[in-house]
Amino acid sequence: MKALRIRELSGFYENELTNNLLPFWVPGSLDLEHGGYFNCFDNSGRQLLSRHKYTWSQGRFVWLFARLAMMESNTFTARQKQEFLRLAKSGRDFLHRHVLVGPDDWRCTFLMDESGRPMPADDSGILDLSIYADCFVTIAFARYALAAGDASSYLYAKKLFNSILDRISSGQYRTHPYPLNQAYRAHGIPMILCHVTRELYLAACRFAPADSPELAEKLEAFCLDILDHFVDDHEVVHEVVGVDNSWLPNMLGQHANPGHTLECMWFLGEAAETLGQPLITRRALAIVRRTCQIGWDDEMGGLLHYCHVRGGPPRGRTEDVAEEPMLRQVQAGWSDKLWWVHSEALYTTMLCHVQSGDTDFQELYDRLADYTFRVFPNPDREIREWIQIRKRDGSPQEKVVALPVKDPYHIIRNVVQLIELLNRLKTG
Repeated sequence: MKALRIRELSGFYENELTNNLLPFWVPGSLDLEHGGYFNCFDNSGRQLLSRHKYTWSQGRFVWLFARLAMMESNTFTARQKQEFLRLAKSGRDFLHRHVLVGPDDWRCTFLMDESGRPMPADDSGILDLSIYADCFVTIAFARYALAAGDASSYLYAKKLFNSILDRISSGQYRTHPYPLNQAYRAHGIPMILCHVTRELYLAACRFAPADSPELAEKLEAFCLDILDHFVDDHEVVHEVVGVDNSWLPNMLGQHANPGHTLECMWFLGEAAETLGQPLITRRALAIVRRTCQIGWDDEMGGLLHYCHVRGGPPRGRTEDVAEEPMLRQVQAGWSDKLWWVHSEALYTTMLCHVQSGDTDFQELYDRLADYTFRVFPNPDREIREWIQIRKRDGSPQEKVVALPVKDPYHIIRNVVQLIELLNRLKTG
């Protein structure tokens, strides 16, 4: 990539971050009374619909502000980075006070009211509805530990991580809002564990070097679990396989989630760098290339939310899995065009281009960027943060995807990653 293009893209993404994305969330998301953050906005960003706090999002906010405080580029001043760290601490302290189901019970409540009181999110009355929420709290504390130099946050993250692994090993966990029968395995579990383990590994290298070798072993195991059990001979990630790692011949087992796959591939790329495993990187490059082929909507542009593993709309028999909630999500939402899918794709394709030097990835990035910045940015300049959920034709829709929240996590994380990647290219 030519130096002029690198500088132009770097400036473009810095402007997107500082003038369009962050001004919506700071101060608009901050709960100055109780700590933590509000993000139950409608899709347009005009109205806060609820002051409830989903642990899933609270953990993401903490991670995000801690990550902004650690940015490698000169996008922000030292004073601004200190402010990001203060904002991260607000959420970290809120979670520390309220998120555990009980004293020394290392499970996280899924939903809280604005003051931090646990709330059931459905009729079951169960508080710890999702192991994914626990994972986001873990990365929040691990990243905050690094940003603030706080060893106690690392220890908290480590305890929660060990609880997560114990529950997954015993099958005593839930995955709301993506519940799945225990006859199946979801790609999302080893995927998020790959990311969580690396975040904890980075913190361990600073605060507990003796923990690092075991974490590196776990990181490699999660990477290989994905590549060995969820990736087929065509380099496509199946989102669901049998509990015995068999391929499922129905729609549930023959669908792909392009956004999940592309996000996972940069997780694997980071892990490969940490582990010194170039073979993992090569596999990830091939999977990214194939995913961009099968996930692209040839009729209307953009990446589909779900697709068949050979491309096009999801298809296959459904009789034996008709009651699976995940199948219903696939059937109802396959044609949606989502913000996070495209921001993840932008970063992943740019990273692949830089890692490989292959101009095919630059062409994939260019096609994705043209679609993304034509469709998702908010035309309302009073709001500016993206309209995140679109119909297949790109028009806005007011719809809940996963949780009833508007979430800055994917967009800001990916824009930060792009800025830092481009900055490294600028400085050689």
